[in-house]
Amino acid sequence: MRNFYLIFKKELKSYFYSPIAYVVITIFLIITGYFFYNIFAAFSTISFQAQMNPGLARQYNLLNITESVVRPLFGNISVIMLVLMPLLTMRLFAEEKRSGTIELLLTYPVRDIEVVMGKFAACVAIFGIMLIFTFIYPVLIKIYGQPELGPIITGYIGLFLMGAAFISFGVFASTLTENQVVAAVLSFGVLLLFWMMGYTLAFADPGLIGIMSYIALMQHLEGFAKGVIDSGDVIYYLNFIMLCLFLTLRALESKKWRG
Repeated sequence: MRNFYLIFKKELKSYFYSPIAYVVITIFLIITGYFFYNIFAAFSTISFQAQMNPGLARQYNLLNITESVVRPLFGNISVIMLVLMPLLTMRLFAEEKRSGTIELLLTYPVRDIEVVMGKFAACVAIFGIMLIFTFIYPVLIKIYGQPELGPIITGYIGLFLMGAAFISFGVFASTLTENQVVAAVLSFGVLLLFWMMGYTLAFADPGLIGIMSYIALMQHLEGFAKGVIDSGDVIYYLNFIMLCLFLTLRALESKKWRG
């Protein structure tokens, strides 16, 4: 446990000693803020028009702030996470391999799982800070509207689990190469493939729809955005995380075998 904490602390500090954390967090907040402003501004405009034409609101259910603002916002945040998470994870092992410090790290009296979990936890902590900064959006929504609290809470739970899943695969991708750019591109490409499966279900073979629907990352976020915590969705993300971390451990072990 002590070794895990030391690695976690070292990795967390390394993020703030370099510009990575500041750049990623800043870009994340700028883009999410832009989307929030546009979604909320559009909702406000439509609400004003609905006051003069009540039938418009009834026909399209436009005055439901949870459906019109909260759910689209979470959907946009998840897309931004898909793009930015590989930037947080690309250096975790790739930089160690490039600088040659990976050999020293693996020969220290510390278990591989402590190394992997320490780095993973540090990256998740940075991601958690990013999400905390976005709490201002639901606060503003609450001030100017009456959103349902349940979907907001469950939506953030879903985003956190999805972000942790993205990070776990990014950690694994970082063990496969010493080039940070390659690690980021590999992580983004594979995660995008898992993401896009949800959009190709209509064109998939009937026998594969069930499998693709379960594998697709986005499919498991929809329930959280609706205010529902399905144990199946939680188990999916936890299994995804554990599988990626398991593969990371195997990749480190193969590094030892190859010398």
